[in-house]
Amino acid sequence: RASHAHQHPPRRSRRARKRERPRRSRARARAGEARDSARADRRRKTSADIITMSASVGARCALVASARVASASASASARSRSARLGRRPSASVSSSSSSRVVVVVRAESSETERAADLDKEVSKRAKKIASTFAPRSSTPAGKKNPAFKGSTLYTIFEVQAYVSLVVGSLLSYNVLLPSDEPNIARLMGMWSVWMFAVPSLRARECDAREKDALNFLFVAVPVINVLIPVVWKSFAAVFTADCLLMAYVYYDKGAGIFDDGSGGEDAPGPATEGASEGVEEA
Repeated sequence: RASHAHQHPPRRSRRARKRERPRRSRARARAGEARDSARADRRRKTSADIITMSASVGARCALVASARVASASASASARSRSARLGRRPSASVSSSSSSRVVVVVRAESSETERAADLDKEVSKRAKKIASTFAPRSSTPAGKKNPAFKGSTLYTIFEVQAYVSLVVGSLLSYNVLLPSDEPNIARLMGMWSVWMFAVPSLRARECDAREKDALNFLFVAVPVINVLIPVVWKSFAAVFTADCLLMAYVYYDKGAGIFDDGSGGEDAPGPATEGASEGVEEA
């Protein structure tokens, strides 16, 4: 009888079970609150990273513009002095002008170095955000990206990106599936650069400069798509701004059709990056 009682303990009373139910519900509520707070913290951190990167981009543009203005003013002043002195300046004038040119060149070099450091920081933050929120790879770690240059998958991803740009332009400009009111089709056309073109180009194998440009676009395009409708509610304007931003970033990074042939190192493969952005989309 004792062994039987040990194997089958008596059932708890209904009153005891009722007392345990509120405890369980409170524990579940606390766990849900902890999950929600963790998600909110991640969202706030991502928003802060995006704002910091936008400010860094603005500062970088300002530094580059000031460096170009300083170099242009220095060259213009040197030409005017040489023309005024009949291209045969005296020793004192030439020494003073050379010292000024040296000062301008040093200032320009320091500004260029600061712009380069800022560019590296922006690229690092963009890569971190893109690797966190971009679609995950289905290629096993340690294997080469199957969408290498010359493969069928590489061509499929490129064609998918170009077709998405064409269809997105037709939808956002209200040529395909026209409508007098805003609809899902025009919204998809406005977001086609970020939803289809950039992920398709990131999925294939590309060099480091193009990878850097695509990481930056993955972060910058949503910011453009959210800010422009605040002042101008136009699907076509947003899509055009995305395309212009894409062309400028490719030109600034010297990637794609703007590659000057100097060549950038290949982007990190799965063995070094953890997993390639190989087959991100089917």
